[in-house]
Amino acid sequence: MAENFSSWHYSAPVIDLHAHSNMSDGLDSPTELVQNAALAGVTTLAITDHDTTLGWDEAIIAGRQNQVRVIPGIEVSTRQLIGENRSISVHILAYLPDPKNSALVEELDKTRRSRIDRAKKMVALLAEDYPITWEMVLAQIPEGSTVGRPALADTLVSMGVVPTRSDAFTSILHSHSRYYVSDYSVDTTDAIALIRGAGGVSVIAHPLIDFPAGASMTDLPAEFFKILIGAGLNGIEIEHRSVPKQAKQWLKNLAVKHNLITTGSSDYHGIDGKDNRLGENRTEPAMLQRILDQASGFEVPL
Repeated sequence: MAENFSSWHYSAPVIDLHAHSNMSDGLDSPTELVQNAALAGVTTLAITDHDTTLGWDEAIIAGRQNQVRVIPGIEVSTRQLIGENRSISVHILAYLPDPKNSALVEELDKTRRSRIDRAKKMVALLAEDYPITWEMVLAQIPEGSTVGRPALADTLVSMGVVPTRSDAFTSILHSHSRYYVSDYSVDTTDAIALIRGAGGVSVIAHPLIDFPAGASMTDLPAEFFKILIGAGLNGIEIEHRSVPKQAKQWLKNLAVKHNLITTGSSDYHGIDGKDNRLGENRTEPAMLQRILDQASGFEVPL
């Protein structure tokens, strides 16, 4: 399974291990995603759509055509209990799991069905104030893709309610809005076990994005990371624009202490999707090699 990265003849590899297509909440098709990665100078790109593998095959073909090495992955929506009464949303990047693993497939299907139910409820609430329909939302996304709040945002943009997707989230679809509805997510530790069982490598995406600026390092949730590491977490996405600067060294020290993989990624959603740009944060070749060495669920496409 493992392949030596040095066999790829790039003088300066640009490795971006977190990007989305329109199979979830990105704006580019998988082909366009890879083409844009090539134009940005990215040599290795992971397609990590939310809770789906639907874009893998197209992205792999586009990778061969554009000389971009594609690493198939998933961004798995999870929720972790903190203390007795609080739970937080946690996204786990799963690299190279077996897309046919029955336990993983079943859980992803359950999550996607929940997303559809949630989106329909949010549309019903929005319809009390805006002339929006479920059919209008479906028209914004390819058939079979993962439905999320971005599809609602894009619908509001198409209606002229807001000028951009970002404006929709800021003014209407934020988590404290009266239109917001929570959805089902698998327990984080269970998700890590599922990914491992499917031969994948698990990396926590953009950790501590809600860590308040100026907060003391003693406020970092060390116990939270201890739980995830104990469950078998393989790595941490540290170089990401949403990870607080004051927390990065703490995360690096944690990774060294527990011999975890560290990654850097863009979390690109399309030119007009978010400000994130392909290749703006990168993963070291040695860390990609560790992912390849530990994964056994899916053969890396050439």
